Amino acid sequence: MSPADLAWVCEVVRAETAVVLDASKEYLVTSRLLPLARRAGLADVGAYVARARAGSAADRWELVEAMTTNETSWFRDVEPFTYLRERLLPELAAARPGRSLRVWSAACSTGQEPYTIAMLLADAPELRGFRTEVLATDVDRTALERARSATYSQMEVGRGLPADMVARHLERAGLQWRVREPVRSCVRFAELNLARPFTERGRFDVVFCRNVLIYFDTATKQQVLDRIHQVLAPDGVLVLGAAETTLGVSAAWTRVEGSRAALYRPAGASSSGASSSVSSSSAGSGAAGGGRLGAAPAPAPVSGPLLAARPPAPAPLRLPAPARPPAVPAAALLPGAAEPRRTPAGE
Repeated sequence: MSPADLAWVCEVVRAETAVVLDASKEYLVTSRLLPLARRAGLADVGAYVARARAGSAADRWELVEAMTTNETSWFRDVEPFTYLRERLLPELAAARPGRSLRVWSAACSTGQEPYTIAMLLADAPELRGFRTEVLATDVDRTALERARSATYSQMEVGRGLPADMVARHLERAGLQWRVREPVRSCVRFAELNLARPFTERGRFDVVFCRNVLIYFDTATKQQVLDRIHQVLAPDGVLVLGAAETTLGVSAAWTRVEGSRAALYRPAGASSSGASSSVSSSSAGSGAAGGGRLGAAPAPAPVSGPLLAARPPAPAPLRLPAPARPPAVPAAALLPGAAEPRRTPAGE
């Protein structure tokens, strides 16, 4: 690939997704685009880029999707989910007289994260009778289609989903597994680009935005954090990836202590169930966070499914080490089953 072609690819990806690529990522770009070139019957990546440059918006979007990262698994990094189940859900349930709870999975990939969240909501005894909704968004249309199908291979199910949750929330669908109701209908999928305004989505009690900010420059990180600040409830929690932080980026957040996960609340928020926090501004602040919705009226109750009363779930939940799902005869497995097609950008 020529330097000019690489520069054009980096420019298009940044314009569409705000993901920052540079000349050091040439191997990554080539490895992602070479399969597309071969599938199109083209000689090399340079020929594919030339076609994309001269082609339609759909051709360019295919290139952009190839550069996004879809690495995911069930309960990926267990700490945020442990905190959600054991600390945050009881706290939020007690503070929600309207009996409505919304969670946003802001980079849902092929769906494992939002379905994991929905399983925890369904199993939480304190949420019986609550209206719950998980909004799951991603910029990758192909990943969203896979997520909407709610269907996963044996290998994918085996990546982090405990066997007891497989039994409760999954069912066989031919040679694969499918997420059961009411978990499946609790999750609503939508295409969304975090680099563009998204405040019309309503108010959320918890926002998962993990392993996304690491691909943005500082200005884009500030914009995304400010927009999330506007849609997060004052006593809500933002969940970032283990390698991500608001320190030095936005003074609008305070880190939640008492968990090894990267959890943040709006600065100045108070909650009877919340542990003490340390201010992001103590390490030097970037841009201040966006204005809170404050006196603006809360959005109308969401139309998510009403969770019916059900037998008490096992409690308290301390997620075990990932277990294999129920054994399936080797002959019944799909030959050549593969993991999601991409690896994390930069690796």
